[in-house]
This record gives sequence, C-alpha cells and structure tokens, in this order.
Amino acid sequence: GGKAGEVPTDLEQATGLERIELLAKLEGKELFDMEPLQVTHLGTPKNPIVVESHDPIRFVGCTGFPVESHDVIWINLDKSHEHDRCPECGSVFTMNFVGSEDEHHH
Repeated sequence: GGKAGEVPTDLEQATGLERIELLAKLEGKELFDMEPLQVTHLGTPKNPIVVESHDPIRFVGCTGFPVESHDVIWINLDKSHEHDRCPECGSVFTMNFVGSEDEHHH
C-alpha cells in the first residue's frame, strides 16, 4: 500500500491479475494478447481452436468460419471442459490454461 497520509498509486494498491499486468508493463511486456484470434479453420474435436487463458474461465467471441460468417456468439470456455462449441457454426474451442492453480481471482 501507499504511505500514511498519501493516496497510493495504481501499482501500490493493485492485486491479482491487475498487479501482474502492471508489473509486466513496467518490464515493457504485454501480459494479455489483445489481438483477435487467428482462426484458420473450423474447430473440430480433433483439431479445436486453442485459446490461452490465465483464468480458469474465459469468454470468447466466435464469428464463424470463414471469419464474420455470423454475428458474434459469446462462448464461455472452462478449463474443466474438454472443449466448448459455438451453437451457431459448430466450431470447437479448447482452453490452454497458462495461469497458476495457486492464484485466486475472485
């Protein structure tokens, strides 16, 4: 935290993923990839679209294949699921969990 009588900075009061993101930015790195997924194929159970996530649950917007063939459908990916499927186009997504099991982001 900040010093007594002073307003703490964002870095001094940040916790969890926000703190990790701020520390990465101080090192000149981006923790989160903000670019759209490069969807090169329609995901199938044997060849799904792989999405990295620091959290055990992540929302992904699917616009179909080829890209923008349907309106955005938001899919809730869960690391406990083998895969998740878009109800519109049937594309299959799977999560590559890159976070830590010890971090708790409530």
